[in-house]
Amino acid sequence: MGADGTWNTTIDSPMGSQDGTLELKTDAESLSGSITGPQGSMEFSGGSVKGNELAWNVEMTQPMPMNLEFTATVDGDNLTGQVKLGSFGTAQLKGTRA
Repeated sequence: MGADGTWNTTIDSPMGSQDGTLELKTDAESLSGSITGPQGSMEFSGGSVKGNELAWNVEMTQPMPMNLEFTATVDGDNLTGQVKLGSFGTAQLKGTRA
């Protein structure tokens, strides 16, 4: 069971805990999908898959433009990782398969 599918996620950001939904689709070593949260829905492509390690970027526009750099590890029905929040540091990411 890979990373494909829907994940219920929480990002512990400087603005507080942000709940969202992550849709992931893998194709060999490529990753694409979307993340939906309080700031709306944002699609991404060009991510990477190496075993159970994932990496992708999202260009956020609201509440301010920022490149979010995600890294995560999938372990069965659990996902853990980090999000680099531009110049605002790094936040923890966790999720469970929906």
